[in-house]
Amino acid sequence: MTTDDIRPPRPIGSLRRINPPELSPPTGFSHAVAATGTRLVFLAGQTALDGAGKVVGETLPEQFERALTNLLAALTASGGSPADLARVTVYAVDVAAYRECAAELGRVWRRLAGRDYPAMAVIGVARLWDDQALVELDGIAVLP
Repeated sequence: MTTDDIRPPRPIGSLRRINPPELSPPTGFSHAVAATGTRLVFLAGQTALDGAGKVVGETLPEQFERALTNLLAALTASGGSPADLARVTVYAVDVAAYRECAAELGRVWRRLAGRDYPAMAVIGVARLWDDQALVELDGIAVLP
């Protein structure tokens, strides 16, 4: 047996977050993410549905936390981790409310997903599939 036989496999993929100094400072997102890897995982939109299919949470932060938890559960089941997220899109029924809650939503993100921010966008929508849903997240991850 050689030492090569006992070393853990080396990851062959990675994400590099790019935030050019000439752009506004990113807060809770990265301006660009360069990805190399061998497997893409496309994560379907997740709202604040519980295991029984009911929307839980009355407030935007409560629903955001559940939606992010659901997104990360799908990612984990695919063999990934939050650091593998290259892109996340947030669909909000009230963008002004989302902006007002931005600091709290950022704390939720950091607690659940860490400080490796993907490229992100927030898009205002008239409504989501479930009338009670206030926010939905989808994403793309690149796994080594």
